[in-house]
Amino acid sequence: MALIQGIRIKNFRALKDVTLGKLWNMQNAEPLSPMTTVIGKNGAGKSSLFDAFGFLADCLRSGVEEACDLRGRGGFQRIISQGVQDAIEFEVYYKEDRNARPITFELAVNIDSGGRPYVQRERLRQRRKGQNHGWPFSFLILNDGKGAAWKGELDGSEINEEKDSLNILEFLKSIEDKDKEESDKIEIVELDDPRKLGIATLGSLKQHPRISAFRRFIEGWYLSYFAPDAARSLPMAGPQKHLNIHGDNLGNVVQYMEREHPKKFQSILDRIAEKIPGIQKIDTSKTADGRLLLRFNDKGFKDPFYSQQMSDGTLKVFAYLLLLEDPSPPPFFCIEEPENGLYHKLLDSLATEFRLHATGQKGGSQVFITTHQPYFVDALSPEEVWILEKGEDGFSTIKRASDDPIVKNMVDEGLPLGGLWFSDYLDAR
Repeated sequence: MALIQGIRIKNFRALKDVTLGKLWNMQNAEPLSPMTTVIGKNGAGKSSLFDAFGFLADCLRSGVEEACDLRGRGGFQRIISQGVQDAIEFEVYYKEDRNARPITFELAVNIDSGGRPYVQRERLRQRRKGQNHGWPFSFLILNDGKGAAWKGELDGSEINEEKDSLNILEFLKSIEDKDKEESDKIEIVELDDPRKLGIATLGSLKQHPRISAFRRFIEGWYLSYFAPDAARSLPMAGPQKHLNIHGDNLGNVVQYMEREHPKKFQSILDRIAEKIPGIQKIDTSKTADGRLLLRFNDKGFKDPFYSQQMSDGTLKVFAYLLLLEDPSPPPFFCIEEPENGLYHKLLDSLATEFRLHATGQKGGSQVFITTHQPYFVDALSPEEVWILEKGEDGFSTIKRASDDPIVKNMVDEGLPLGGLWFSDYLDAR
């Protein structure tokens, strides 16, 4: 199970410079927990933080120019922090599994002389086997689309940061002059489109397995833009393996699970039905053209209701629980305000389901959630909660609830974390 241990975001909307968790040069920091929840007031930057993950994923899939315009972002000038003349930067520190050496991915997106967004810098680095201290060794370096990639599982080479930032090709020439064996491990790279990520291109090549693994990791991210009205649609028949970001293929996913996991399928629906208040049973009914209708049997009613008649909250809970039952779940999924439309007493059990999944007891995906609902936060530990606040300069700051010893002690004494938040104990002091 791949895990993001930390992320730094610079110059993205209200997130001028925020860091969550552990980075390669912050080894004393605690890594992100398998389940991470960000809370804060309206306007604190929760949606910007959620969209930062979406922007990264869109950069990989579509290129940075399109990513700046997708999902209503409005272009580079609308998403860069106000008053900033530098690049938008990301640093992701992650492990392919719990025992793997961490890998750092760095990305800087800026605009060229024509005002078009492009990839200014891109890097992947990792410490060598047995190396616990010092600078990690880079195995992908690209500046303005030019650079180098180290082949296979080789560890790459140490980079002089100052020289690297000036002219990467000079550095490569110095390696070639000094060490022929080292230079044979290097693949010189020059991309023909500066708006595409290097990991998108090189990650499809067999000779770059670590780059490929990272590309697959980001491609597998699931960011929920679930829309109940979309879930009520009646899509064309045809099984689909995974729920899409809007949830409009809910019936297709059910159809896939019914076909591929027939013995397990009904037990999954039964387990989900137990967790949705008022629902006695969930099953399916096929239309004449082969479409699969979701049928909900409500307690006290003889005739079933179909998904088109169900409430927003019921459809949302069903979609989330179905996502958690995915036989091959995404490595990371991000949900913005899952509490919308849900009965408040359901939030505790929903948070518990997310945690069971994130800790590997029910599949295993890292879960990242933004919320403004204290009832949801009541089910969480201080290590799982980050507080986002708007500073006096208009930019966001973030801290972990567990960093405050008073908060930790109060939770240890039995006070619920959401209640402390409601009572302003988690605000800046």
